[in-house]
Amino acid sequence: MTITIRDVAEAAGVSTATVSRALRGLPNVDADTRARVKQVALSMDYVISPSASRLASGRTGSIGVVTPQVAGWYFSTVLSGIEGALQQGDMDLLLMSVGDEASSAPREPVAPRLNRRVDGVITIALVPEDVQLQSVLSLGLPTSLIGVSIAGVAGVHIDDVAAARTATQHLINLGHRRIAVITGAPPGTLYTAPHARYHGFIEAMGQAGLAVDPTLQARGYFTIAGGERAMAELLTQSDPPTAVFAMSDEMAFGAMRALRSHGLQPGREISIAGIDGHDMAELLDLTTVAQPVRDLGRIAAESLLDQLRSGDRSVLPSVQVPTEIILRGSTAPPAH
Repeated sequence: MTITIRDVAEAAGVSTATVSRALRGLPNVDADTRARVKQVALSMDYVISPSASRLASGRTGSIGVVTPQVAGWYFSTVLSGIEGALQQGDMDLLLMSVGDEASSAPREPVAPRLNRRVDGVITIALVPEDVQLQSVLSLGLPTSLIGVSIAGVAGVHIDDVAAARTATQHLINLGHRRIAVITGAPPGTLYTAPHARYHGFIEAMGQAGLAVDPTLQARGYFTIAGGERAMAELLTQSDPPTAVFAMSDEMAFGAMRALRSHGLQPGREISIAGIDGHDMAELLDLTTVAQPVRDLGRIAAESLLDQLRSGDRSVLPSVQVPTEIILRGSTAPPAH
């Protein structure tokens, strides 16, 4: 005979809704009742049905994750942190990409697809002005932001300006004066890092009294292939740079490959510094400003789960996590 949630409720002397809340760890169940329900369910060998539990609790059991893209190390690593925390919280993940700025496909509104399908939303690196982010916030759901800080909304981020300033200042401290920058994406991009990291580069150069040469700027689109093309473009200049700040490690990897294909050694003829702390950075001997990418996803998800458990959204801090520069062989003083 199949044991149902009603059987457990009758044996424990509570409602089916209380059984659902108790077994899912939701609030508004006192400790003694929760323990009794769990013991009864265990003795009857009952495993809660997700659909029945969600019906009883009035929740979907799902969290929506809205991201500009899924491909790329940063986004996939953030997602792994989110997914791990949601698994611990017994919640499902509904992933929605709002499109890549390089794509000509129209951006479909994401908020209508989330409404009534999720209990809360996590957004990854969407700029505050983005219409998709604003439409998500208008739903009034518990929300947690990654990569951006908005007053009154929970979130987690790094100081991208400071990270870029640190990477650039390291190159300056080594004695480099002709420093190029491989930027990420064009104006109007969906995510935050390109604007902030460029600002940090400009700040460091300005504070050192160094001119920002427009011929020493190339776009790498946050990809390895883009970084390689950008570095090849910089090498065609009549007076090439002695050092390059790449706004991401993946672009730095591409830049290093371009140097080697031209018979140059990173850190010997031209120094390269990146940002992210990519898993491959140590293997490729890349100097990088590392950020705890997986932890960003975990912290955002745990913050959202806390909102759902407590029902309290009155105090919603935005957490800034630290970065750390890791010095390796891709940077050194100028060769001449």
